[in-house]
Amino acid sequence: MAGRVAGKVAFITGAARGQGRSHAVRLAQEGADIIAVDVAEAVEGVEYPGASEEDLAETVKQVEDLGRRVVAAKADVRDYDALKKALDEGVAEFGHVDIVSANAGIFIFGDETHLVSEQAWRNVTDINLTGVWHTCKAAVPHLIEQGTGGSIVLTSSTAGHKGLTNCAAYTASKHAVVGLMRTMANELAPHRIRVNTVHPTSVATDMALNDATYKLFRPDLEHPTRDDAVDAFQAINALPLPWVEPIDISNAVLFLASDEARYVTGTELKVDAGCTVK
Repeated sequence: MAGRVAGKVAFITGAARGQGRSHAVRLAQEGADIIAVDVAEAVEGVEYPGASEEDLAETVKQVEDLGRRVVAAKADVRDYDALKKALDEGVAEFGHVDIVSANAGIFIFGDETHLVSEQAWRNVTDINLTGVWHTCKAAVPHLIEQGTGGSIVLTSSTAGHKGLTNCAAYTASKHAVVGLMRTMANELAPHRIRVNTVHPTSVATDMALNDATYKLFRPDLEHPTRDDAVDAFQAINALPLPWVEPIDISNAVLFLASDEARYVTGTELKVDAGCTVK
């Protein structure tokens, strides 16, 4: 039985671990070959550990174990030339690209807006917004030239709908991604290229489940643990759970990438356990 994205090629940023790896594996399970990109190193100012080259190699292994092909590259989404080179090499290998998952992002938090440092602001916006634009800028010419349509999925957040206290740069970047999506959905519709966003609540990845984030949710404790923070995580969601799993976001990306969503564009798909309606 053919998969839901059989014969397609997916370009995924931030693919070394977390949601990016999950997207790569889920799309591979449904028949896609993968172009996987990640910076695969720590990012200045981020309080949780960065992904590694070993993490990216593990993504490659998991995709290949499913019998799918994968081209992986270490590239920073802030570096347009490096990102374009990685994509172009993947397209040269596979012959085309059909799905774009602009997933790479970082989470820097903790200060009120007027106290955010210049460097922290630049790091977040350069990766979460400019990096998404770079991803699209590299991929769109391929999609247009091919003339076969395509699907672009930009990863936003519940912070793309709500104002999160002490998360100014992150919140601003995730709102901006929605504006980028809306503009591109109009620009690319004549080419049958669909553009949508996904909006997760907290996801059980290293970005959310770490000591610094536990402190954000439980500032009343000096060294809060995951168990200490569970109730605070759950309090932001309408459904009674603290976070969703990466696969939940990957299933949304798969839907938007598949022909099941052939007429879905300009949509903000929430996978947020009711966070944005609470």
